[in-house]
Amino acid sequence: MELADPTIEAAFNTCVEKGATHIIAHPYMLAPGRHAIRDIPNMVLEAAKAHPNVTVDITDPLGLHPNIIQVILDRCGVDHVS
Repeated sequence: MELADPTIEAAFNTCVEKGATHIIAHPYMLAPGRHAIRDIPNMVLEAAKAHPNVTVDITDPLGLHPNIIQVILDRCGVDHVS
């Protein structure tokens, strides 16, 4: 989040520069920790202040989806768990 480029602000600005009028921020995390629940939404909303005509949605983290276990198993090549 703060260690990798682009920053949330830079990515938000790039999307707007390319014509985005609606931005969806999706915390790609497996658990609803501090970053996903507080830090990322705050950073997205701060970046959005510079673009009042752009609408923003912030989703729940990836890990909250009930099918995440199946996705992990699929990616690992596991057909089923005994």
